[in-house]
Amino acid sequence: MKVTTSTSLKSTKVKSTLWKRILIHRYLYIMLLPCIVSFIIFSYIPMGGLLLAFKEYKFNKGILGSPWVGFQYFQTFFNSYQSTELIKNTLIISGMKMFLYLPFPIIMALMFNEIRNKWFRNISQSILYLPHFLSWVIVVGLVQRILAPDDGLLNQFISNMGGDGSTFFMMDSKYFYSIMFGSHLWKSIGWDSIIYLAAISGINPDMYEAAKIDGAGKLREIWSITIPSIMPTIVILFILGLGNILSAGFDQIYLLRTPGNMDLADILDTYVIRIGLQSGQYGYATAVGMMQGLIGLVLVVIANRISRRVSETSLW
Repeated sequence: MKVTTSTSLKSTKVKSTLWKRILIHRYLYIMLLPCIVSFIIFSYIPMGGLLLAFKEYKFNKGILGSPWVGFQYFQTFFNSYQSTELIKNTLIISGMKMFLYLPFPIIMALMFNEIRNKWFRNISQSILYLPHFLSWVIVVGLVQRILAPDDGLLNQFISNMGGDGSTFFMMDSKYFYSIMFGSHLWKSIGWDSIIYLAAISGINPDMYEAAKIDGAGKLREIWSITIPSIMPTIVILFILGLGNILSAGFDQIYLLRTPGNMDLADILDTYVIRIGLQSGQYGYATAVGMMQGLIGLVLVVIANRISRRVSETSLW
């Protein structure tokens, strides 16, 4: 009886303390409210549509009234001859964006951190941040003009150097990965370096002073102080990125697709749009999209658990 009473008193005290803290910081919670509401409206309520993955959708019956088909769509996808190629293409592209791209924003943040002239640093950052605010339609349009045969900038340069200036880069699959990665790098590197630059700015300057006294050079300071200090940030962003391992980026890939590179550019994201919106197979498309999300969730949970055991850095 005493144990139960003690537990209830502790629970009441915790609740009272929680409400007091909420009351004290009420204005911050009011500012957070629109974000919570937007998440509920645009992220959680639409999750009810995942029922389509297990139903044969009928327009006249709606989602709830449509007949159940169980796991038929999942079986259909994995039995399809396209599934292996779609998954392989998606993993290659998303893997390049995750693993191959990872060092670039870190290096960019390190370079920004070493610039002492504030005016030059602000101009450089503004120039490199700008591509992030351009839509993929504009970016791919620029890429197409640069790589156009005959009159494209690159082909004109090749022609002036005595080479063949009629190469159609966008139609040749051997150039697809280079074009995809290069355009992604140009558009994202500046913006993605912000969070690493913020992490670097939070490092205690006394650590660098101590390293200089010990005779450490700039590279040694970066390797022994900067990189270890921002490693938790790198790990957290990497874990979050694993959630999109089966989502290689619809906008960019859809716009870069041509008949010549279709064997490499056809991924799960474009497949879902094609079978869902163009073919009207809403249940099948929902099942494939649900599979992408579930696999990403499992990978995030596994990576988070491994990271917590190895480095004590985790999302939760």
